[in-house]
Amino acid sequence: MTEAARPADLSLEGPIVLFDGVCNLCAGAVRFIIPRDRRGRFRFASLQSEAGRRILAHVGLALDAEDPAEWSLVLVANGRGYLRSAAALRIAAGLGRGWPLVAVFLVVPAPLRDLAYRFVARNRYRWFGRKTACELPRTEESSRFLDT
Repeated sequence: MTEAARPADLSLEGPIVLFDGVCNLCAGAVRFIIPRDRRGRFRFASLQSEAGRRILAHVGLALDAEDPAEWSLVLVANGRGYLRSAAALRIAAGLGRGWPLVAVFLVVPAPLRDLAYRFVARNRYRWFGRKTACELPRTEESSRFLDT
């Protein structure tokens, strides 16, 4: 971990995407976000990292091993933590091109939006596989990761 990214020094400025670092689908989501976030606003940390745990604690969330669907992707923005479809839709709203248009689905009640999200999240390891360890970001992207 670099000196600037020590968890005790974490700045919660800007949106932070917390992701399941061993999930292939979740890592793929991060690889999807990075090139579409042209302004470089989003920063990233794995949920399993010390940085990820500290950020969750800061916004009053704690990992619940009982429900892995809750913990595939979390967005922390403006001092709040967003889970499930709310996180995914708010992330999309912060991307370039036409992606902000998907935020219209935020008007759909969360329980309905989350049905599909939970189904995919609960099956993500079976369908997409998992790693034994979180992969490291490429050098040009490493400054956006809080736990490298």
